[in-house]
Formats: sequence, C-alpha cells, structure tokens
Amino acid sequence: MTDDYLLLNKANWDERAPVHAASRDYAVDRFLAEPDFLSEVVRFDRPLLGDINGLRAVHLQCHIGTDTLSLARLGATMTGLDFSPASLAQARVLTEKTGARIDFVESDVFDAVTALGGAQFDLVYTGIGALCWLPSIDRWARTVAGLLRPGGRLFIRDTHPMLATIDETHTDRLVVGYPYFETTEPMVFSEGGTYVETDAEFQQTTTHEWNHGIGELVTAVLNAGLSITGLTEHRSVPWHALPGQMTLGAGGEWHLTEHPERLPLSFTLQARKH
Repeated sequence: MTDDYLLLNKANWDERAPVHAASRDYAVDRFLAEPDFLSEVVRFDRPLLGDINGLRAVHLQCHIGTDTLSLARLGATMTGLDFSPASLAQARVLTEKTGARIDFVESDVFDAVTALGGAQFDLVYTGIGALCWLPSIDRWARTVAGLLRPGGRLFIRDTHPMLATIDETHTDRLVVGYPYFETTEPMVFSEGGTYVETDAEFQQTTTHEWNHGIGELVTAVLNAGLSITGLTEHRSVPWHALPGQMTLGAGGEWHLTEHPERLPLSFTLQARKH
C-alpha cells in the first residue's frame, strides 16, 4: 500500500483545522475564558477514565488539542501527536494562550514510537473519530504497546464500527451500506463539509477511511501484549451521525430518536500492558 492516503487525509485535516478552531463546537473561547473548562468529549470520558492526576500521557491523533488540554487540566503531563501541521499550529496557539504546558509532536501515528524518542507513557489516550483514518488496526495496537510502560494503560473511545456501517443518506431507516470489517482497500469519500457548523467551502475533500470490527480491535490489542480491562458500548456519539434519525441530548451527545437500543453508537475500550 502506498502512502497516498496520508497525503490526501493530511490535506483534508490541514484545511479543516482553522475552521474547527473557529467553530463554536470546539468551544475555544470557553477554554480561554474558563481555566477549568473541559471538552465535552473528555467530560463524557471522565467516569471511565478516572483519576489521571500525575500520569504521563500521550494523546494520539490529537487534532487541535482541546481534548489534550482537557486531560492536562485533569492533572496529566500531556504530549499530543498528530500528522496535521495545521492542526498542531492551532493546538499550540490554544495552549500558549491558556498557559498550559503541553508538548505537541508532528507525526503519523504509526511512526509515534520513533517520533517520541522511545518514551514510555502511563497512559495512551485516543479520542472519538480516530481509528477510521488508519488502514491497519494491528499496526495501531503494536504502536500503542510500544508507547506504554509495563503496567501502562490504553484508553480509547471511538465510533462504534456498527454505526460506521450505516449509510447516512437514508434518513428514515437504518441501512447497512459500508464494510464492518477492515478491508485492504479504503473507502473513498469526497464530501465538501465537515462535522462542525460552518459556511466554509473546502477544496481538499477526498479522504480514505477504514472500518475495524470490535473483534478485530480486541484481538489486535491482545496480540500486542495488552490485557483488556474494560469494553463498554454506548448509545450516544458526539456528532449528528445520522441526520433525520437522531436527537441531541445532554452533554452534547446524539442518540437515536426511536428505539436507541437498536444500535451501539460509540464504545470505550481500556487495556493494560503486561
């Protein structure tokens, strides 16, 4: 496989980054005004995340750093890693303005061990909407294992792969239209918008994405030498994933309007390195 997907996806995220930073969805103004403000994503994670005060942690695929900053505000010593220089530029501006001390490193996630100088972390954190950009869940799990110290912990909340199979163009029913399992070839999308409210028009609209089944994820984590300590499936997700079929609830999470028991929308997986 060539690295064409990296070039296409990076161009897409570079273009999105300043738009996301300016949007109300990422609430940058609240981070600047309120020293204890946390992102909605991290607020959702807190009950399962627990106390991270004093931990050395790395946030993979950190984007513009709002979740990274939130974790730092919970007491962790944070490093953020992302492949998009435009995203990291926004993250650095945010942390400088808030007075936070966070290291941001530009790297493809698969090169994270080398890019971070072989550093070992107490916690590897990955937030919502990350794994779909990666062609190999096995390689990702090995990367996570390489970043964790013995006894270190993985925490990931992401889109449930079953939600990722649903064709969102059907607004009146749930229709499976995309692969559940990881495929060799990517799903290729060309979409002009983004997941925040904006009038911006984008030029870099082609992306390559992959789905990864829950069984594939669990197996990859186990094969990488980690022990699963928790797997929770959630009935909500923090964006309007299925237009016409969802309702916005408390805390910025969307759920199915009718019979939410039909479909898991996100999941949290936790594991520890032996």
